[in-house]
Amino acid sequence: MSEPTRSADEDAGPGPEPDSGAGVLRAFGRQLKRFRLRAGLERAEFGERLGYSVSTIAAYEQGRRVPPPEVIDQADELLDAGGVLKEMKDEVARAQYPAFFRDAAKLETHAVELHVYATKAVPGLLQTKQYARAVFAMWRPLLSDETVDQRVEARLARQEIFAHMPLPTISFIIEESVLRRPLGGRSVMRGQLDRIKLVGQRRNVEIQVMPTDVEEHAGLEGPFTLIETRDGRRIAYVEGHKDSRLHTDRKAVRELEEQYGILRAQALTPRTSLIFVEKLLGEP
Repeated sequence: MSEPTRSADEDAGPGPEPDSGAGVLRAFGRQLKRFRLRAGLERAEFGERLGYSVSTIAAYEQGRRVPPPEVIDQADELLDAGGVLKEMKDEVARAQYPAFFRDAAKLETHAVELHVYATKAVPGLLQTKQYARAVFAMWRPLLSDETVDQRVEARLARQEIFAHMPLPTISFIIEESVLRRPLGGRSVMRGQLDRIKLVGQRRNVEIQVMPTDVEEHAGLEGPFTLIETRDGRRIAYVEGHKDSRLHTDRKAVRELEEQYGILRAQALTPRTSLIFVEKLLGEP
């Protein structure tokens, strides 16, 4: 079965925002404020106990920022909320992603294998904070500063997957053109290349570069991600300008698995790819 999602490319940018999860965040914020008032705490005192500023607490209560899971746990206990705030933790976490990517993001967190083919931008799981901010800031139509902040935080939070235990198997195939496109400026791209080199040295991660001058290419239809979950489900997330989809039908997923296998054979090896990244870092 193929499930249509919002149209956009999750790594290249956020796409339209008609369903940004704002309702969930506002509902959580109202509950947080209600329990704070019931506890007789001013925002300043509550923020001091949590280790956050008054403005940050206000942003949480007004649904303008996404509180991290540990903050929700601390707030629930501090305000004696009886688990009410904790019960909303999963929904709050999902709300930080654009609507088109929420289902894929949820599956990603439960992945034992994750394989990403990137053609437009550095994959979100590899992006530095500066690179991610540049990607979101240049999106058109323009996003609000708060939305940019929220999306950057969400993208960085996804990178916790690298430390999940047991370690998931993760691989990336990135087009050479992506690594040569200095989104955000040369200094931002240098930091991004450093990040790729660092992550590529992890035992559970392999990064391969697809050279621009390759004469055979199995992935001309565009980027996609293959996901295998802990319960054995194998899913493909295919990014398209007007029709991003989650594919669960075995035939559709198998076709993309075949493409990815051929792409890996056509791309530079992981070792040669890291040498290639080193070479790019040495270029003026």
